[in-house]
Amino acid sequence: MTPVSPEASRRVGLLFGSFNPVHTGHLILAEHFATRTDLAEVWLVVSPQSPFKVGDELLPEAQRLALLELAVADNPRLRAEAIELSLPRPSYTIVTLDALRARHPSHEFVLLMGADNLTGLLRWRAADRLTQEFDLYVYPRPGTALPDLAPYPRARVVAAPLLDISATFIRQSIREEQSIRYLVPAAVEREIMAQGYYR
Repeated sequence: MTPVSPEASRRVGLLFGSFNPVHTGHLILAEHFATRTDLAEVWLVVSPQSPFKVGDELLPEAQRLALLELAVADNPRLRAEAIELSLPRPSYTIVTLDALRARHPSHEFVLLMGADNLTGLLRWRAADRLTQEFDLYVYPRPGTALPDLAPYPRARVVAAPLLDISATFIRQSIREEQSIRYLVPAAVEREIMAQGYYR
């Protein structure tokens, strides 16, 4: 029997989101980080249903994950990551990161976050560990000024494209029977329409 070779070491960017649904803005951003930085891959981490977002607007986790898997199926540098769906709720980023480190000890994980999220990071659980143990790649967000990076010793700004594509707009367009072509990948559009999601 051939021994299983150890997992190759690599730097992996983590892009968290509800992906409700995944759209081209998410994918352009992930591709930018995967190909124009020192990251080997970007994993798009599906967040579980928040108790504050209960309602018909949020597709069940399995369906959001399936759409995300369709979206990245032909890109070897992007991956749909479901780890948070198997962790205790509510999910905390530090718990997810610890679980990923345990599963992939050879990898170095980098948090990818918009400038709007960075401003609240110091209020997150174990914020001191997040800022000390992990690199943070911060991307601009429309209408948000870049915050002072002084409290974040391992943060750096990456000049990623400014994208203002809204999942809310996509869901509204579906309800109003308007085109979502080019807003989501073609495979995702076909599945949404075939299953009647967001109607």
